[in-house]
Amino acid sequence: MRITVVGASGGIGRHLVSQALADGHEVTAALRSPAKLTERHPRLTVVRADALDATSVKPAVEGADAVLSGIGQVGRHDPLRPASTSARAVSEAMAATGVRRLLVVSAGPLNRTGTGQPFLSHRVFSPLLWAILKELYTDLERMEAVLRGTDLDWTVVRPPRLLDKPGTGRYRHAVEAGPAGSSVPRADVARAMLDLVPDTTTYARAVGVSS
Repeated sequence: MRITVVGASGGIGRHLVSQALADGHEVTAALRSPAKLTERHPRLTVVRADALDATSVKPAVEGADAVLSGIGQVGRHDPLRPASTSARAVSEAMAATGVRRLLVVSAGPLNRTGTGQPFLSHRVFSPLLWAILKELYTDLERMEAVLRGTDLDWTVVRPPRLLDKPGTGRYRHAVEAGPAGSSVPRADVARAMLDLVPDTTTYARAVGVSS
């Protein structure tokens, strides 16, 4: 399978690249600063692309079987609104090149119904996080709205607190529910995204993923 990873130098993006290569896929890593990705592999192509600009990212997604994005906000006050802006640019580039499968990372607190979440997560921690990280989550909401306005085969992955620790290769996931747990390693989010690529039941759905 030919996979394009957008935001390939980020916390989840790096894992997407390395795990996709380990799975035997051909990978195109798209990022603004190619030097930030040190991994080298015969099946890896590293290209310079601005994921916030459809024209720039179009060559990177052309010919892909799936596009996976690990792009999010670096901080709470990012005027570029990278999640929603990149979703719009990437979806436009995909529409122009005929690529249909897209997976992106959102966040657990965007599960407004609380379905499949523990009581404390939904009633206590999510409202607290919204109060602290409102701008970040608002951008993620815009991102999800952008995808709902397309006819792409998209999936939004909603993890809880992300951890920088070794992945286990195991995770829980639920369509339009969860996340059931309170945290998950970034590596396991990447594992889930790759596993969900062929899963048609997640098309145009949000999936909660956690340890």
